Amino acid sequence: MSVSTSVTARRMVAAALAAGAMIGSTAVSASAAEPRFERTHVAISRVQADAPGFNDRSSRSLNAEWVEITNTARRGVNLNGWTLSDKDGNRYTFRHYTLAGRSTVRIHTGYGRDTSRDLYQDRRNEVWDNRSDAATLKNDRGRFVDSVSWGRHHDRDHGRDDHRGHGDNRGHGDNHGGGHHGR
Repeated sequence: MSVSTSVTARRMVAAALAAGAMIGSTAVSASAAEPRFERTHVAISRVQADAPGFNDRSSRSLNAEWVEITNTARRGVNLNGWTLSDKDGNRYTFRHYTLAGRSTVRIHTGYGRDTSRDLYQDRRNEVWDNRSDAATLKNDRGRFVDSVSWGRHHDRDHGRDDHRGHGDNRGHGDNHGGGHHGR
């Protein structure tokens, strides 16, 4: 190999290495500048918007109207400041509550004593519309986490149409039971 070929080959290798280093540093700085997306393992798992029996605004009736939220991760998630709301703007804010790993909490509409498995909104009126509504969960920064809708026009209002647990505790269909329609 001649000296000129050796110098040319070394220059080409050096140029390739320098280009690779520049691309690598650009990729690192670009990824470091972008916010990391952390997927949450918390979701609305079931909804019972229409309490069984007569809707008489009694504690029993109000507490039979609920939304369940499940954490599928191994670790607990601090829900302090998270909100659960309906389409009319009724909102429940979680206070001092951590949802344990691989567990579910049921948020009842009426009054009761909060436990690790049951939380109460302490309301005197129904929240969830039996015919058509959406339960939306947002984190403490107001960012969308999950939503479940049911009834008419839900496909235009929210992206997901899965009726999880609405009314029948099996995860499908509308249940308007007993010929009454609360809210």
